[in-house]
Amino acid sequence: MKRNYLILMALLLGGLSFASAQISGTVVDENGVPLGGASVVKKGTSVGTTTDFDGNFKIVADMGDTLVVSYIGFEVKEVIVDSSAMNITLTSGIQLAEAIVIGSRNPNRTALESAVPVDVIDVKELNNVAPQVNLNQILNYVAPSFTSNTQTISDGTDHIDPASLRGLGPDQVLVLINGKRRHNSSLVNVNGTFGRGSVGTDLNAIPSASIKRLEVLRDGAAAQYGSDAIAGVINIVLNDNINELSVNVTTGANFSKNANDQTGGVDGETVNVSANYGLGLGDKGGFINFTGDFDYREDYSRMKEWEGDVFNLYNTVERFALNDGYNIANLLDDDVDDVINYGNEAGLGLSPTATKAELQGILSADNTESELSARGLERSDFNMRVGQSALRGGRFFTNFSLPLDDNGTELYSFAGLSSRTGNSAGFYRLPNQSRTYTPAYINGFLPEINSKITDKSFSMGIKGMISDWNVDFSNTYGKNAFLYTIGNTFNASLQNASPTVFDAGGFNFMQNTVNLDISKFHDDILSGLNIAFGAEYRLENYEIVAGEEASYAQYTANGQAITIASQQASQDFFGASRPGGSQVFPGFSPNNELSRGRSSVAGYFDVEADITDSFLASFATRFENYSDFGSTINFKLATLVKATENMNLRAALNTGFRAPSLHQLNFNSTSTIFDQDGNPQEVGTFANDSRAAQLLGIPQLKEETSKSISVGLTTKFPEANVTVSLDGYFVSIDDRVVYTGQFSGPGTGSELDNLLRQANATAASFFANAIDTESKGIDAVVTWDLVVAHNAKLKNTLSATLSKTKQVGDIKASQVLRDAGLVDTYFPEDSRVYLEEAVPRTKLNLSHMVNVDKMNIFLRNVYFGKVTEATTNVGLQQEFSSKVVTDLSIGYNLSESTTITIGANNLLDIFPDRAKESISYIDSNGDPQTGTNRSSGRFDWSRRAQQFGIGGRFLFARLSFALR
Repeated sequence: MKRNYLILMALLLGGLSFASAQISGTVVDENGVPLGGASVVKKGTSVGTTTDFDGNFKIVADMGDTLVVSYIGFEVKEVIVDSSAMNITLTSGIQLAEAIVIGSRNPNRTALESAVPVDVIDVKELNNVAPQVNLNQILNYVAPSFTSNTQTISDGTDHIDPASLRGLGPDQVLVLINGKRRHNSSLVNVNGTFGRGSVGTDLNAIPSASIKRLEVLRDGAAAQYGSDAIAGVINIVLNDNINELSVNVTTGANFSKNANDQTGGVDGETVNVSANYGLGLGDKGGFINFTGDFDYREDYSRMKEWEGDVFNLYNTVERFALNDGYNIANLLDDDVDDVINYGNEAGLGLSPTATKAELQGILSADNTESELSARGLERSDFNMRVGQSALRGGRFFTNFSLPLDDNGTELYSFAGLSSRTGNSAGFYRLPNQSRTYTPAYINGFLPEINSKITDKSFSMGIKGMISDWNVDFSNTYGKNAFLYTIGNTFNASLQNASPTVFDAGGFNFMQNTVNLDISKFHDDILSGLNIAFGAEYRLENYEIVAGEEASYAQYTANGQAITIASQQASQDFFGASRPGGSQVFPGFSPNNELSRGRSSVAGYFDVEADITDSFLASFATRFENYSDFGSTINFKLATLVKATENMNLRAALNTGFRAPSLHQLNFNSTSTIFDQDGNPQEVGTFANDSRAAQLLGIPQLKEETSKSISVGLTTKFPEANVTVSLDGYFVSIDDRVVYTGQFSGPGTGSELDNLLRQANATAASFFANAIDTESKGIDAVVTWDLVVAHNAKLKNTLSATLSKTKQVGDIKASQVLRDAGLVDTYFPEDSRVYLEEAVPRTKLNLSHMVNVDKMNIFLRNVYFGKVTEATTNVGLQQEFSSKVVTDLSIGYNLSESTTITIGANNLLDIFPDRAKESISYIDSNGDPQTGTNRSSGRFDWSRRAQQFGIGGRFLFARLSFALR
């Protein structure tokens, strides 16, 4: 394969002609200020360049060729080459007017002229003024159709933020870098958060300082780009500037009334240091651009204090024995006399002839308040870490382009490397619980999940002209690894022999994609005709890596790993079996370990025609064949009508698909998942080809399929410098993959009971094509740019999304499940809420940016709509009302090269609604009941329904250098 790749590259190079001259020029605004980073493209080709900081450019073109010059915030201008030295002036005007890479393969298409809605986001500008520094949060606050929040108490998902476009799943949006497919994370989310059961892309592995702009396509695009593009596409365009060193140092923390477990003050300190520099290569506009950054983030918690039981009378006996120098592990070995003696020293009045069974009944009684006082402890000493995980990491990205001749032949590449470690915590293991081995942790313990996430990517390609055709051949490789080290924990069943730190194993995911793209723009057919076709070959591999034995095994009292059903696990004093594996996250066993691969082959055809100057029509179709489930073919029709000179009407109709990920097909493990009341359940996830799935009649996974339609309009008011876009959409998805509820065995020694025991689990879950869904909504964007004076500019943007997703039709459960009355377990109520109501269905963003002399002011208000608590009990579902979060920053240029910025995210310290202390409802039998979602004080704010997080006010300061 490598040999064929090199041969094809050589053929491409050999087939290019050398006939054009080099044109140089300068691009400036109306005031003569150079525009660095403006796009200059030879019309109808992929030959292009960008201006340097002084607005200068060089491009290979012939006399009479047309150059398309664009820059965000300015009108696109077409200029005929009539000189070898050109001066081009752009007029302030349409935001989002730069030529776009996604949504159309016409190299001249801009966002407002596209038949589908595309947002263009200037990340370089946001990096200077906005509080957010990681990509997920930048998008969350600037793109209303996008949702992403930091999760809590959700295992590895604490370290990778699930992201959504138009309310659909994290795995239904495709991410590209420079137009090339980005690989997914290796983590599959199986805990209690939005996007449960899905696999997304780790956007935070990409440093925001490496990004020039983001292009967000809000429309189905599987017919153009393949699997995952049901909700849309996010294309990350990397920096290409040269001869400029940009350094940003940002530091901040939460200054909130609810910081530090609601005592107030400062917590969650963060530091981000980033640097970007580019070098020119050769004399034909080549470059190499480097970005590096370092991230440091402290954890924070918003739990006030634990309100439930902590100690029982047996813990009191332990305290007296320990104070006497007694080895309290011996109390577990039927040492009834010593239990009685130390109990009576504690004043418990135990009978000298009491049996162990009698003592178990007596000593299980709660004695929390007395023990807290005797041990000098407070309830807050038993708090969990409900909030943000700690992270530390570094990232490096590079972007490279080297023109090889005077006819636009270009060798290009980009690559990235990131490594970060995370630290989060789970539920506190209390001393009165069987999962706490008190001889090791006399007051219980807070187990920690330590993650190591590494991400590597490399893309290389060559593009140029063969005859009159644009040809682009590339190979893109990516790999993500997620490994777990579980600390401050214990395998309770191993008792004294247990370590406190475990290697629990982890995951790897690799993807390699080869693309060949060919296109040609005919400016002499109709009013312009673009034809594109190509092929793709993709390899993927998913691995589960086993941890050490003690991280997953359950042991007998004699320290033997349990392998058969007749073996009995070690027990606590009360006769309860002690759980095996590392507390908070049981490791992966050799039975879980696997390496699974697949390949896919695709071919596409794309034609876009300007039938007249006022009517555009496009058609795309794509055939794709997967080695593990078969073939699919999809299409897309789109049109744009220029109703007037300043108004466009657009519409698109498409079918799409999403192949089930290798993770969903093959993931299997045992995880500690906590129910609504905070009780731990050891839930085994079984693959769909497992015996457990067969027993329940759960079929093997197949692809999701979709149909969608969008209609919209774009209009501009040149005199006022205002643009408006309004788009409505409808998306229908069949056979949507979900993560099921938890199936328990009947407890009769059945085959399912034995399978659960072998997996060290009490319940089983699966991935399944369980439901169909429908999504609909409206997206709107209004921009207004105003030059107030020669040295003052005002930019205003109002953007909004209103969306609704719902499950439709019957749950697609097997007859086995229907006969057993388990349909509601197959797709439980909390899964419905995660799907439909756990993230805002309404978001509005109103931002203002003012530049005056040496000062810039940025003000933004984001409206987050209501969300609902995801519970299995309908009666306990609480709706959390909408909120408005305000961001404000002020920047000042200390010198030509130095800027200082101070500001705030959530300036007014707004929090979501608190969970109710008490909720009254009528149960299914018609009886009145009372409950709460607070889990004995653990969750004053919901961990299942996310609007904008629970960090509160975040203040930051940024020092920026730009050396040229």
